[in-house]
Amino acid sequence: MTVLTDVTERSGRPDRETVAEVLRAMAADADVQGELVHAARSHSPEVARLAEAETHWHVTAMINAAGAWLGDTDLGERGLGARDSGTGSSGTGVSDEHGIDAQDFAAALLLGADRAAQGVPMTAVLRGVQAAHTRAVEITVDRCRSAGVPDAALLTAVLRLKEYGDALQRHVVHGYRAAEWDPPRALGETRARLLRRLLVEGEPPPAAEELTRAGLRQGAVRHLLVADPGGDPARTRRLAHRLAALRGCLFGMLDGRLVGLYPRLPAGERIDDGDTEGEGEWGENGDGTEGGGPLVVVSPAVPLDGLRAAHGLCVRALALGPRPHPGVYELTELAAEIALADQPLLGAWLSAHLLADLDPRDDFHRQIAVTALTFLDHGRRLDRTAATLFTHPNTVRYRLARLQQLTGESLTDDLPGISSGPLGTLHWWWALRTWLESGPARES
Repeated sequence: MTVLTDVTERSGRPDRETVAEVLRAMAADADVQGELVHAARSHSPEVARLAEAETHWHVTAMINAAGAWLGDTDLGERGLGARDSGTGSSGTGVSDEHGIDAQDFAAALLLGADRAAQGVPMTAVLRGVQAAHTRAVEITVDRCRSAGVPDAALLTAVLRLKEYGDALQRHVVHGYRAAEWDPPRALGETRARLLRRLLVEGEPPPAAEELTRAGLRQGAVRHLLVADPGGDPARTRRLAHRLAALRGCLFGMLDGRLVGLYPRLPAGERIDDGDTEGEGEWGENGDGTEGGGPLVVVSPAVPLDGLRAAHGLCVRALALGPRPHPGVYELTELAAEIALADQPLLGAWLSAHLLADLDPRDDFHRQIAVTALTFLDHGRRLDRTAATLFTHPNTVRYRLARLQQLTGESLTDDLPGISSGPLGTLHWWWALRTWLESGPARES
């Protein structure tokens, strides 16, 4: 399929500026990215067996880098002008400092390293890269012709794309060979060191060059994923496979937890590499039921200099303990629990004030407290509370009435006092939760 461009007006502009605009539009065009992914996967069966999200991320990163370089008209004048005069990066007229190999090829290096770690043969990797590059040239030609670029300028653009493609392949090979020399453990340790310096307070921050090599540019924003596999090697391996398949995810082990930097929130990501060992979606068993996956906490998208604070909060969220259902939780979903958990003394005082007449050693009193907490968790709905507790709504109504007799406060009526309004609901929720967690420990 030929993808057309919206670039149609060229009046008064040099041809090289029109070509640069076409290339910048290609770098931001999701249809172009999709065509290049299809080309790479259709020409390399080994690549096609990987999760499509992986191929898409690498293509996106590399076409963005290509767009930045190919859109640099000053570089175009230096590079191709030197080529036309018989000099260039391969001669003596242009130094490597300004040549193609001096540009940003972090995505190509990472592509080579990732494919080596996945066991994809080098020839299969290069077949995919070459197919995607060829399709990129075809789309460039179509778009430039639609924009009215004359053949002479179009030839120059094609030569520049060939130069970029040759350098791209060299860096893919370099990343692949480097990963072959580094065992997987060493590669994991390298990423873990980078993540530690990026996320842990008190560590020296990584240099801009280190971030660039890892595919992170200054000004980038990322979601932070933190998961605790619980020391289970099999679960750690499965979760690492999932993170590896997330588009653009840089991940590693940090203090026994898996952490990853991710450009968008995961939503039911699936690994189709045949090594999920019974697990399907995030937090689900292979049959679609809950309970098979780890708890994963994901922060909002934050700039790189805000990742340390996000990491601390994600770790704090994991420390809250097991959730009703494993899977992915946004950090903001747990904001109230994190804030309240950091004030245990205040929670104990509030519990003692509101629930002074409840005895933690009395099973019925504990049943009343569980019912009241479930009632608040379900928006004060009797039917939902009864369904959750597998009991009759009249039973829920009776227990709430007994709570009113014991405390003098009603959770079913909007009465004046501490129980009214959202703050009153928060106080009761906090008090009940604290009372149930302290449990029979109040015994003397």
